Amino acid sequence: MGATIIEKIFAMKCKKDVCAGEVVMAPVDNAMIHDITGPLAIQKFYEMGGKKVHSPERVTMLFDHQVPADSLEAANNHAYMRNFAKEQGIYNYDIREGVCHQVTMEMGKAAPGEIVVGADSHTCMYGAAGAFATGIGSTDMGFALKFGALYFRIPETIRVETTGSFQKRVGPKDLILSITADIGADGATYKAIEFTGETFETMDMPGRMTCCNMAIEMGAKAGIVPPDTITWDYIRHVRNVVPFSLESDSNASFIENRTYNVTNLSPQVAEPHNVDLGVDVTKVAGTKVDQVFIGSCTNGRYEDFAEAAEVLGNRKFSDNVRVIIIPASRQEYLKTLRAGLIERFVMAGALVEAPCCGPCMGGAFGLLAPGEVSLSTSNRNFKGRQGSTGASVYLCSPATAAASGIYGEITDPREVK
Repeated sequence: MGATIIEKIFAMKCKKDVCAGEVVMAPVDNAMIHDITGPLAIQKFYEMGGKKVHSPERVTMLFDHQVPADSLEAANNHAYMRNFAKEQGIYNYDIREGVCHQVTMEMGKAAPGEIVVGADSHTCMYGAAGAFATGIGSTDMGFALKFGALYFRIPETIRVETTGSFQKRVGPKDLILSITADIGADGATYKAIEFTGETFETMDMPGRMTCCNMAIEMGAKAGIVPPDTITWDYIRHVRNVVPFSLESDSNASFIENRTYNVTNLSPQVAEPHNVDLGVDVTKVAGTKVDQVFIGSCTNGRYEDFAEAAEVLGNRKFSDNVRVIIIPASRQEYLKTLRAGLIERFVMAGALVEAPCCGPCMGGAFGLLAPGEVSLSTSNRNFKGRQGSTGASVYLCSPATAAASGIYGEITDPREVK
């Protein structure tokens, strides 16, 4: 029997044949901590008797959830982590670079065949780089910091095969919302999802990041796209790695196979209060919105803003909507700025913020009042996610967000001429 790409990654790291279901101790290539989960992970490191981090050069530290510090508690957390970084010789990206997942990718901290962990559930985004990447709890992170390795149960794999080409103003975010609605919020619990097929083979890296980012919304341990020329072209710009072949064998054992044709896929919107409540945009069109958020590690890249700008054109956003736009990193901000899109958004009435998580987890700014409605390109719409538990959050693509910002209600972007 052949091996899946996930089994191959663990076999390479453990230097022995392994199969799904086995529990192994595997070395970690990179460990990421940020300002929300980092302090507890550091405390656990000390509680385990940690004195010196195993491999400081393999730790990525930055602040993105509450930046600049918006409370005394946040400021204390930042100071605590800065002191730890100095003590341990860890390079700290601090508040300068942006959202942890985007920065990790940009800095080449994840590559094909590697095992990467992060104290954040959306760490699975790095699967776009062909890595096994997964979110872990603070106790596990404390262990990884001390030992440079972690116990894993190798997950079984659900193979998702996609065919067809997207319609205009339909894209990866619509696809992953559709897949999530089909598989369900817990349909892939502790499984890996391998994204394959002609649609992914022609999909750019930002789109692959969007899809892998949301694997966790189906309960998955990881999402991964087998590395190809698109992957290696991206990787060679961020680090020096010699390309090699890494894919599932043709006779590998998958726990499930699912196929999706995107040819007739329509823009999707996930209704409150769960990500798997995705529906065709026409079913919720006309719903009034108070706030539109375009950004996050899911859709905060230049390509997302270009998509939104194409829909916006020379129009302005509705005076009845607060439109918040946040690039995912400094690099993405500069790309968007140099393309003239920041000015266009500001002239249209949007508030453009420095790279950070922003309203995504409701930890810093852009909070919703009871009864308010947000339409967001982020990855979660749980009750209370962006403020009041009496508010509602819908999820969508950048194109749908821009169209809705123009009219002040959920709008099919294909209807904007």
